[in-house]
Amino acid sequence: MRDTLYIINPNSNQAVTAGLDKALNIFRGPGVPRIECVTMVDGPAGIQSQLDVDKAAVLVQEFAHEHQQNALGFISACFSDPGLHGLREMQGVLSMGISECAVLTALSMGQKFGVIAILPNSIPRHWRMWSAMGVHERVAGEVAIGRTVAQLSDEHATLEAMQLAGKQLRDQYGAQVLIMGCAGMASFREPLSQALSMPVVEPVQAAVSMALGRLQLGWA
Repeated sequence: MRDTLYIINPNSNQAVTAGLDKALNIFRGPGVPRIECVTMVDGPAGIQSQLDVDKAAVLVQEFAHEHQQNALGFISACFSDPGLHGLREMQGVLSMGISECAVLTALSMGQKFGVIAILPNSIPRHWRMWSAMGVHERVAGEVAIGRTVAQLSDEHATLEAMQLAGKQLRDQYGAQVLIMGCAGMASFREPLSQALSMPVVEPVQAAVSMALGRLQLGWA
């Protein structure tokens, strides 16, 4: 029986998965499909390079094939959407990536969006994705906070860095909407939005909201 929407954290950081799980509580309730967040324990400690993305893609697809029988859908919960195109070759299940969903959500909220990345080497990888999507002209810019996935656990320092990056994207680049460019940032959406007085998209929430709507409409 297909009854579960799987949110796949492709890295091995259990704290990231816990943060995702907490951020998705807003969607849980009677009549809503089961939402399960899972960690790829054999994955990289953080998805911080193209090699990490490539390794994670294999793990994401292996997990999906192993759980296909009871899955309503799979969401690749990394801002590089590892394994997404392979997932979409599977029949009968919904497959989504948080980066793609975050961008589509942001496009509906403002003319230009800005992205807060973790590390500078993430930025070229993200631009390749936006070019492939054909939305690069709507990107105001991207600013890295210079912190690894593991370092995001220092909440005070991370939020301070994100606020500085967000102000730069808003005031210098002209961003009207911000996207948090890492699943490990999930807990910072509300305080960041309040501090900057502007909309902030959390990618996993964006993907799950889309997924639940499509499942309700039978658009898997």
